[in-house]
Amino acid sequence: MLARSEAYQSDIAVLMDPETVLLPDFISALSFAHQLDRDWLLLSSSVSIPSFPFNWDNTGHFWRQGNGKRVRFGELQKMISLRSWQSNSSESKTILAWNNVDVPLYCGVLPPFLYQRGTYNQWIINEAMSCKRRFVFDATSTISSFYLGNEDNRSDNNVSEPKTRKWEYIGNSQLGQLYGSLFSKSFTLPKLLKCNKHYMFVNSSDRSVDLSILEGKSLGFRRREKISACISRTKSRSLKLDLAQKKDEAVPLFKFPFDLQSLLPLVADKNRTVVLSIAGYSYKDMLMSWVCRLRRLKVPNFLVCALDDETYQFSILQGLPVFIDPYAPKNISFNDCHFGSKCFQRVTKVKSRTVLKILKLGYNVLLSDVDVYWFRNPLPLLQSFGPSVLAAQSDEYNTTVPINRPRRLNSGFYFARSDAPTIAAMEKVVKHAATSGLSEQPSFYDTLCGVGGVYRLGDDRCLEPETNLTVQFLDRELFPNGAYGDLWLKEDVRAECEKKHCFVLHNNWISGRLKKLERQMMRGLWEYDASMRMCV
Repeated sequence: MLARSEAYQSDIAVLMDPETVLLPDFISALSFAHQLDRDWLLLSSSVSIPSFPFNWDNTGHFWRQGNGKRVRFGELQKMISLRSWQSNSSESKTILAWNNVDVPLYCGVLPPFLYQRGTYNQWIINEAMSCKRRFVFDATSTISSFYLGNEDNRSDNNVSEPKTRKWEYIGNSQLGQLYGSLFSKSFTLPKLLKCNKHYMFVNSSDRSVDLSILEGKSLGFRRREKISACISRTKSRSLKLDLAQKKDEAVPLFKFPFDLQSLLPLVADKNRTVVLSIAGYSYKDMLMSWVCRLRRLKVPNFLVCALDDETYQFSILQGLPVFIDPYAPKNISFNDCHFGSKCFQRVTKVKSRTVLKILKLGYNVLLSDVDVYWFRNPLPLLQSFGPSVLAAQSDEYNTTVPINRPRRLNSGFYFARSDAPTIAAMEKVVKHAATSGLSEQPSFYDTLCGVGGVYRLGDDRCLEPETNLTVQFLDRELFPNGAYGDLWLKEDVRAECEKKHCFVLHNNWISGRLKKLERQMMRGLWEYDASMRMCV
């Protein structure tokens, strides 16, 4: 949201909750701030009102009371001011406004906070002040704004949510600790007041006027006396945010209240289908690039299986629907878990076990490795194959031979339906892989197509006789592997694949994590900025 705000070509950017109602003094305060001779960040806390006693006029230009009398601006201000002093609640929605969007609000990286789950306003204020690139001030006393504080309009600081949502607040709190200096510093914000039609900044601790930033004018003694008298009788509202947590105050341990079984109904599409990927910590950036691409294609029904605690925690804090496999192999190598290695053989067997578990829970699965780049959403095509068909990518690169040759089934991209033949066949694959000294990929082919391909039908299918499951090898023009057609060697890989109308391109047939990363980045098929923790 902040990145989009900063992307607009505008003198002033404003980020606010859509339920907040602004009164005209908001524009007046912005006009004053815009004349400051420095870059600035303005903050204002809105008031929660349980019910609004006025109605829009037929013209939609102003409000009227129940008796038809027009409501004046001053009456609204008085109501807001009275409500703010009667309320002891710390709930509020905060308005952020700043000038010169070319200058960053803060130094460093903004964590992937969840909106309306607390911490992020405090974090932005704290980091903006720590960065010292902007003058940060509280305009709550000058700007009149409110929102309806009923049960349907909970604020971003309200933690009285159902227990199932509490983990999101804890997650934001942990992000605030991991990034920046929110929990190690404390600041006092100067406040903007308006007295006798003049704006002035006041030290919030002793309510003294900061003359160094008072409109750049020299003031006589009588004017100073009038200002001081005005300030002393002005009840100024303050931004209700705690800018720092005590160093010795512990943050609750983070617990994600979802496992695989509870995530499936939340993630699956209307056809009860999920897109599954499995990753360890060494592939976390490639996982995020894969996720960013699916989000770009508006494919929301994806699910991540984490192989270790590090990937699990990383995925949660990136807002991904994730679960952890308790039986995943331990001590996974960071750089040497590539094709053919012992580590690779152990890790791949997690995939077929997890797919089988999901199928038994009644959901279809498109298994996609994180090194598979998606150009288009393949789900409509894959679902068209019907029941008792497992559609899989072919790993054959030779254009003159059948694509269903022995051990050319790629277990890094396939679609499986939750039906009896598929489940029975997957059980056979998992059982075969458990006793094999190789990866799961040979087990797929030898089980479903027979050793040496004795169950092959034509050039692109197999029929497993015991379960009556058909294996459909996907067209390599639409689903090319990493060695087919030398696509990765093309100067413009994207253009070549779009010309072929590819759905995906697998970044396989290359050994080593670093080589995979380099090839995908250099060919422009990378969707994630790891330094900013954002999709590009």
